[in-house]
Formats: sequence, C-alpha cells, structure tokens
Amino acid sequence: MKTYFLYLVTILALSACASNPFGKKIKEPFRGSAYETNNRFFRATGKGESSSDNVARSKADVEAKGILAGQVNTTMKQVSDQYLGQTQNDKAADVADKFQSLVREVMNTSISDLRKIGEEKYFDKKQDKYTVFIAYEIKKKAMFDFMKKQALANASINASQKEDINKILDEELSKLGDEN
Repeated sequence: MKTYFLYLVTILALSACASNPFGKKIKEPFRGSAYETNNRFFRATGKGESSSDNVARSKADVEAKGILAGQVNTTMKQVSDQYLGQTQNDKAADVADKFQSLVREVMNTSISDLRKIGEEKYFDKKQDKYTVFIAYEIKKKAMFDFMKKQALANASINASQKEDINKILDEELSKLGDEN
C-alpha cells in the first residue's frame, strides 16, 4: 500500500510539473522576424473572427492596418521630436503639429506601396466560425517619399514648414542608406 501511494504521489508530481498554468501554446500564422517591422519595412498582422468569412477578413484587415498606422505614427512622432529638439527650431511646435497632421492625413489615404504579404483563412465547424489572418508591409523608403510628395502638395503647410518636414524626411531616408 505504501508503494502504491508513493507511485501515485510521484505521478501526480510529475504531471503537475508538465502542465502549463497559461494553457497550451498556439502557433499562429505570420509570427517571427519576417513579419515584424525592421529597418526597411513597417509590418503588421491582424486576426479577425466571425461566422461570416468576409466579416472575419474585414476585421483582420482593419486590425493589421490600424497596427501599421500606429507604428508609422509613433515612428514619425519620435523622428520629428528628435529632429526639432536637435535643431532648436523656434517654430518647432508649429512644425511638429503640421508634421503629425501630415502623418495622419497620409495614413488616412490609400497608400500605394501597402502590400499584403500573407493571408490565411480557417473554418472551425464546431463553433461555426471563420478566423482570418492577414499580414501587410510598407517599404519605409516609399512611405517617406510619399510623405514628401504629400507635404509639397499640402496648401496648409507654409514654405518654411515644408522645408523642415523635408529635412526630417531626408534625414530618415539617409538612415535607410543602401538597404533598399
């Protein structure tokens, strides 16, 4: 009886060590460095679930594009703050506001270099639901070039602000170097 009890305690102890308190780890599509933002690309992935495949796809699409827009916005904010801080520009606040406005405007337009780098769709019969994964990327060089064109075309930005915005974007383009 004592041996049986010892066996039972040993088995329970071993099984407790093997279980994960968070549950089973799941590998979703579009994970890893090939789908993460790097020096050359802004990248984002999205996941959508619905009983309708087109609704699941739309949800994934909106999530991925929202993440992408957030990355671009955050990067541009850091870039403009750093540039304006270094140059001691007396109209830095105005330039920063115009630059952020330009970033939002660009992200609200259809960006020509937005590329879908993957899409996968799954159907779960038990739950009668579709799950869609989408991955997008934008070349940073194309994004910065597009922003320069938009700044030149924007009538609400004066000449000195356009010059500052172009300097900010040129500095970022120079950081990309020959990586394109």
